[in-house]
Amino acid sequence: MSSTAKGQETVSLDSLSANQLSAVKKQLDDEVEHLSGSYTQLAAAQAQFKECLRILKSQSVEEKRDILVPLTNSLYVKGQLADPDKVLVDVGTGFYVEKERKNATEYYESKTKDLGANIQGLEAIIQGKTNNLRLVEEVLRQKVLASSGAPAQ
Repeated sequence: MSSTAKGQETVSLDSLSANQLSAVKKQLDDEVEHLSGSYTQLAAAQAQFKECLRILKSQSVEEKRDILVPLTNSLYVKGQLADPDKVLVDVGTGFYVEKERKNATEYYESKTKDLGANIQGLEAIIQGKTNNLRLVEEVLRQKVLASSGAPAQ
């Protein structure tokens, strides 16, 4: 065993039993599944921010003031914008902040950029975990073949 820079210990896969390798494989499977779910959620959030940004940029301040206000997912009522240069921005957990269009655009651009960086970092982590999983699966396969007396390929 050797220590790494982060204080974690490195163990040779060859020194583990088949049961231990199975436990490591299950743990890696769970981690990859969890990280993939997080990736999907981040990508969905980024898509929502991009859509908000697209809408902000596509509508001019002088456009019609008549709008449809959503009451539910399928029920809308007619309304009018009091000030088309101000918008409500969802800042999370059900809180909304009134912002000027320019500030709202900057907010959504910043969020989109930040999420993009987080997504890239998460992609690298998922790739590393997936590579580790493949290594564990290969060593486990070789151990199972060796213990059953079949020649390893």
